[in-house]
Amino acid sequence: MSPRIRRRKTKSIDLGGVRIGGDAPVVVQSMTAGDTRNVDATVAQIDELEKAGCEVIRVAVPDEAAAAAIREIRPRIHIPLIADIHFQYPLALLAMNHGADGIRINPGNIPADGIRRIVAMAKANRKVIRIGINAGSLEKEIAARHGGPTAGALVESALKNILFLEEMNFDLIKLSLKSSDVATTIEAYREVSAKTDYPLHLGVTEAGTLIQSAIKSAIGIGTLLYEGIGDTIRVSVTGSPVPEIGLAYGILRALNIRNVGPDIVSCPTCGRCEIDLAGLAAKVERELREMKTPLKIALMGCVVNGPGEAAEADIGIAGGKGVGMLFKKGKIVRKIREAEFIPVLLEEIRKMEKEIGNV
Repeated sequence: MSPRIRRRKTKSIDLGGVRIGGDAPVVVQSMTAGDTRNVDATVAQIDELEKAGCEVIRVAVPDEAAAAAIREIRPRIHIPLIADIHFQYPLALLAMNHGADGIRINPGNIPADGIRRIVAMAKANRKVIRIGINAGSLEKEIAARHGGPTAGALVESALKNILFLEEMNFDLIKLSLKSSDVATTIEAYREVSAKTDYPLHLGVTEAGTLIQSAIKSAIGIGTLLYEGIGDTIRVSVTGSPVPEIGLAYGILRALNIRNVGPDIVSCPTCGRCEIDLAGLAAKVERELREMKTPLKIALMGCVVNGPGEAAEADIGIAGGKGVGMLFKKGKIVRKIREAEFIPVLLEEIRKMEKEIGNV
């Protein structure tokens, strides 16, 4: 954790064995992108997400068959499962009966009586409820009063629904206030964090494809985390959810909040670069996508900053014309040909992983 970041103290809750809030690490979440009713495909995607570092998974539950599928999915995965419910509260009851560790509801599209039924079952079975406030589905009267889905409207909805659950003596709550507008998202979380101590799930909703999502999420989630706000995060990417995990850990790593996985440092290249640095960086990143060991890896294209940057890393290469110097912990290991960069670098990284694991 960066010494400049002081985490806001929140309530600690247990979600299927994963602690969220309090002094627990910021938890990385995702959501499956396929049909929950296809059990084998859903489990396969969750396995892929687990390998990438996902710590909590959410699945869509649009009907009874999807809720029933949770009974088969949950025993085959190793991380907590949240059922995502809209409109039909009985699906939440079914999902909990079939093994969901938590429920995500949007109070804007579930009637009060339905929420009471959900809370009663969650309370009896120690299930977590995420109150998911979304700009796109606010309660109509709140949106009208604020002139739209403003930050103030999101906060009013969140506080109203927290109070509703608290009146039923339920407090296994986590909270999200998401908008596709980054500034609105930041403002809403800032305001609500000053008014409640429930753990906050951060995210910019409907953030778009990979590059757009990376930009919006790094600004929105990153700003809040830097201010000490946030207990769990999900980076939303259109398409396969697997890249979400790398982006999430990248944000956490950039702020020194959680050092998980490789920190790959590479220069943007210029006319002095005489090796295929872009290809090298892409291959190394791809080969190490499931690596959890926190190593700083420098891939530098010339002698201007290359040796210095590589020397500051745990391991790195500073390239020349078709050759490079391999550095390890600030010391030159040896000179290697460009064709050897990938195999030699990966071999040395694997050795370092083993050394760290044996410490």
